[in-house]
Amino acid sequence: MRVERISRYPVKGLSPEVMEEVALTPGQGLPHDRRFAFAQGDSPFDPAAPVWLQKRHFACLMANARVAAIRSAYDPATNTLLLQARGMESLEAAINTPEGQDAAAAWMTAYLGPEARGALRFAEAPGHAFTDIATKAVSIIGLASVQDLGARFGMALDPLRFRANILFTGAVPFAEFDWMGREILLGGARLRVFKRTQRCAATEVNPATAERDAEPPKWLREAFGHADLGIYAEVISGGHVALGDALGPVQADLLG
Repeated sequence: MRVERISRYPVKGLSPEVMEEVALTPGQGLPHDRRFAFAQGDSPFDPAAPVWLQKRHFACLMANARVAAIRSAYDPATNTLLLQARGMESLEAAINTPEGQDAAAAWMTAYLGPEARGALRFAEAPGHAFTDIATKAVSIIGLASVQDLGARFGMALDPLRFRANILFTGAVPFAEFDWMGREILLGGARLRVFKRTQRCAATEVNPATAERDAEPPKWLREAFGHADLGIYAEVISGGHVALGDALGPVQADLLG
């Protein structure tokens, strides 16, 4: 089994950054993954006392399919965020400044229009990640699992619908479910698989068109009796991961 794609999503709900390599740290996800978000106007998120909140409190694909049409890019060296969308003037904002954050939030509020619940706020807090689960983790999916689901319902599914950090090849469909509670080696890092990824309406959105044109959660329930696709793994021993690196369960753990 080999790593085929490494991705992080600097802003919750927006474009991925595809990477050739990454350094993983114990107890953390990918650096800068879901580091930022756009909090809805009625969101209780407080950057001074950050706590995990459900995705509905932020601009997200589950509720706002239109965000799939935004093209974004984050440069950590300069702390600038680029936002582009049809019908909107492009914005390049210095998000390490209050003025830049306000400009980005105003851009997103204008873009969402009636879907914005009041004026959105640019959200960030040191050490906090706007992930779908409270535990910081790496999300992993076998490409065979995505291909199998699509084939069952006559539709090729873009893996980007599922917004994983790691996509891998070389396993049978849904082999990753067999790793629950076990340790895996991912390149030079060691991780523990602790949760299956339950899918929501975000996966209905076509990342190329921003249209809801598929029903992966429904299809998963019909085919398997659950809505799970992919796994979460916690980094327990850090290390370097690159495209083409090996991925698989620790053999001694399997024998135990």
